[in-house]
Amino acid sequence: MSQVTESAVRSALSRVEDPEIGKPITELGMVKSVAIDGSDVQVEVYLTIAACPMKTTIVSNTEAAVKDIEGVGTVQVTTDVMSDEQRRELRVSLRGNTADPVIPFAQPGSTTRVYAVASGKGGVGKSSMTVNLATALAAKGLSVGILDADIYGHSVPGMLGSDARPHQVDDMIMPPQAHGVKMISIAHFVEGNAPVVWRGPMLHRAIQQFLSDVFWGDLDILLLDLPPGTGDIAITIAQLLPNAELLIVTTPQAAAADVAERAGSISLQTNQKVAGVIENMSAMVMPDGSTMEVFGSGGGEKIAQRLSMLTGEDVPVLGSVPLDPSLRVGGDVGNPIAISEPYSPTTAAINAIADALAKRKVSIVGKTLGLGVK
Repeated sequence: MSQVTESAVRSALSRVEDPEIGKPITELGMVKSVAIDGSDVQVEVYLTIAACPMKTTIVSNTEAAVKDIEGVGTVQVTTDVMSDEQRRELRVSLRGNTADPVIPFAQPGSTTRVYAVASGKGGVGKSSMTVNLATALAAKGLSVGILDADIYGHSVPGMLGSDARPHQVDDMIMPPQAHGVKMISIAHFVEGNAPVVWRGPMLHRAIQQFLSDVFWGDLDILLLDLPPGTGDIAITIAQLLPNAELLIVTTPQAAAADVAERAGSISLQTNQKVAGVIENMSAMVMPDGSTMEVFGSGGGEKIAQRLSMLTGEDVPVLGSVPLDPSLRVGGDVGNPIAISEPYSPTTAAINAIADALAKRKVSIVGKTLGLGVK
């Protein structure tokens, strides 16, 4: 039987990542001790806080990694909690020692693609598209986050089926996750269904904190679910994230398209790029394979053509998502159709849009990826 060594154990532990931070627990200083008695191994792991929501996952992953070592017998994994000083050191290692809040997605070296999902009016399925695109992108192996910027009409946590709350590590907010998607919403900070009654400056500050104080990690894509229209939040996003690209959601109805055009036209004032138009509630696919245009047709194409003319750039229709009761049901129960019904026409349309959004148009050759490898 091979002799188990501490070096082998620590090597195995280097493959265990903190699910919230996305880095190995050995790199984060979370391995408190390793004890070996013959073939039996005891590992004590630091948790960032006593009520760490990922405790079970960390313990089970640690146990599984150690058991994979040849010759290991019994494995026991226990936990302790970091001190305030250790949490401070962890924060510095992840965010640096700067006292001023920094929005990582606005920095020149950021490789995160930021999409602000907008609409001219409510009721067109903007939040449904945000949530389903996020889960579809996460299912493709991308690291995805959603910032629920619709402060008054927040709905993202419920549509993702999550009642988890963020927790704090030093001055970092660790966002909850559901279906592989990180999220933050004002819903996490209010009791029940209490309304949020804020004026513009407070809205701006909330969005700024969500962007700078939340530890998002190395995201591939960040989606922002904007409120309808072109008010305070849209202006705040343009100021804080000038690199954010707009996704305009509409229905095929001409009246909805006219209003949605205004949401896209804000790019003329903010100098933001319009990534494309999503036509939601398009023709319904009937059981016999025929289609029914409940809300008419052509709204998405109309907006795309108009915005192309106004901006002087090609604004494509990224896709038309069929009107589907299952999409609504998925949002109500917190199980998005993009993952609950992978072979439906609706999911196919969402996946096609997700594929288009996942394509990187700017080369990252020569840029640092911040992987911590020296």
